[in-house]
Amino acid sequence: MRFDVITIFPEIFKAYLNESILKRALDRNLIEVKVHNLRDFTTDKHKTVDDYPYGGGPGMVMKPEPFFSAVEHIKSDGAPRRVVMLTPQGRTFNQDTAHSMARQNKDIILICGRYEAIDERVKSLVDEEISIGDYILTGGELPALVIIDGIARLVPGVLGDERSAEEESFVCGMLEYPHYTRPPEFRGLRVPDILMSGNHKAISQWRRKEALRLTMLRRPDIMSRCASELKDEDYKLVSEIREEKKNHEHD
Repeated sequence: MRFDVITIFPEIFKAYLNESILKRALDRNLIEVKVHNLRDFTTDKHKTVDDYPYGGGPGMVMKPEPFFSAVEHIKSDGAPRRVVMLTPQGRTFNQDTAHSMARQNKDIILICGRYEAIDERVKSLVDEEISIGDYILTGGELPALVIIDGIARLVPGVLGDERSAEEESFVCGMLEYPHYTRPPEFRGLRVPDILMSGNHKAISQWRRKEALRLTMLRRPDIMSRCASELKDEDYKLVSEIREEKKNHEHD
């Protein structure tokens, strides 16, 4: 899968893309990330990418011409691509979105804005607007990295163990169960005995129960949304959790 990023700050991407899982994925050609400097698509000697807004108001607005030229240049090879603009008005990016975009077999162009806004006419180039949350950032570069990271780890071969992507938070609606490693005891805090028992069936059940417990406690909205996906065994575990909570409150 290929990601093309349009930005006026291409250097922002170098550090993150040159570390850890994404670097290995790039080195193995499992993904490709091309970062394009928007200023390279301007036509004036000052490489101007913004101007004052029509109608007045604070801040500067990013000009349409460089974005059109950049997108047309990237698309000139004829490969199918989906153009995504990072904006607070967009659909919220979540795990379902990541899976959907990873499955669509299209490369992705990510448009990163800065300043007050991007000229509205640029939206005529865009297939989808995406937000990573209900807050304002100084630009679209961090959201672009979030989307690249979130989708790339779903590409086959990017993660060392394919089960990792299947078992992580938000897959099947649940938050992820707690993880532990050596030593078995640290400063009086012990690893649950069941995880060292070697009983894989019991361990699997414990993990599912703890995932349900965390989701009920921290994200009841997810529990409500995914109730129809729960199995009979899940409902049994939910009843146990509620009974344990009731008994703890009475102690």
